[in-house]
Amino acid sequence: MSSSILVTGGAGYIGTHTVLQLLLGGYKAVVVDNLDNSSEIAVKRVQELAGKHGANLTFHKIDLRDKPALEKLFASEKFEAVIHFAGLKAVGESVQKPLLYYDNNIVGTIILLEVMAAHGCKKLVFSSSATVYGSPKEVPCTEGSPISALNPYGRTKLFIEEICRDLYQSDNTWKIILLRYFNPVGAHPSGYIGEDPRGIPNNLMPFVQQVAVGRRPALTVFGTDYGTKDGTGVRDYIHVVDLADGHIAAVNKLSDPSVGCEVYNLGTGNGTSVLEMVAAFEKASGKKIPLVMAARRPGDAEITWLTKYFVVSEGQNMALMRCVETYGTGLARTLMVTSLLIDAT
Repeated sequence: MSSSILVTGGAGYIGTHTVLQLLLGGYKAVVVDNLDNSSEIAVKRVQELAGKHGANLTFHKIDLRDKPALEKLFASEKFEAVIHFAGLKAVGESVQKPLLYYDNNIVGTIILLEVMAAHGCKKLVFSSSATVYGSPKEVPCTEGSPISALNPYGRTKLFIEEICRDLYQSDNTWKIILLRYFNPVGAHPSGYIGEDPRGIPNNLMPFVQQVAVGRRPALTVFGTDYGTKDGTGVRDYIHVVDLADGHIAAVNKLSDPSVGCEVYNLGTGNGTSVLEMVAAFEKASGKKIPLVMAARRPGDAEITWLTKYFVVSEGQNMALMRCVETYGTGLARTLMVTSLLIDAT
């Protein structure tokens, strides 16, 4: 019988790609999402892409802070593990609305952990963030680099990591893997699922996509006076399918008896600036992206990228990935995704 994995925030960008990989890997996937920044359309598309495995996917519209609803779900099905994506994730918004972020991200996680413990489900993959490194003095970042989140969003990730560590220290029957990564880009090879958030995008690539299809007039570049080669911020951009595979590998690793509470970076080992990403998109798509230069955004780091490591089921690190996709067809494909989702709404 297939193991059942609960995926919180599974209707989102990274969540849908991870759910698809779970299904194709022989797992059953149960998605919970409050749909605040996602759509059930994406879940249905995952079912279609999964073919015969699509029957192993179920969806429940649940906010993690709704403890009775979560209790009812756990009472109805036994979960082998949980992949936890759910949470608000916009840096700028978190600076403006910190209490909203602390309530949604931290309170929701605590309730999830309480319900998991009550039902004997003690295997967790937490989708953290490389924002916990703040503005590092040395790059690339390793798992041992100093942590110092610069904004409320990053601090929610950092606090949740600490909560997980405290939980493991109090009860070492838990198995927890914390995954840190920066900016996922690209889309599934079909172009049928990808990133298309509701409202004004907060991440670079969905904003670029919406400008490319005419939904928005121009891309605002926040900060042109950083100490980088072109003055714009530098990040580690990882292909979303590689990132999804990293989460699946982490789930598989939870079966290793030696696992306690562990942290891994998922990255390419290369830093790319905002202007370099825009240029790569223009080359791949043939679309010109108008730019508006603006002041730095509060809470943003200047330059950060990660060591190129990838967690695998044997518990070893191995060099990553197929990131050439990120700078070629993967970027062009995001246009197809945006256009498809516009047509579906």
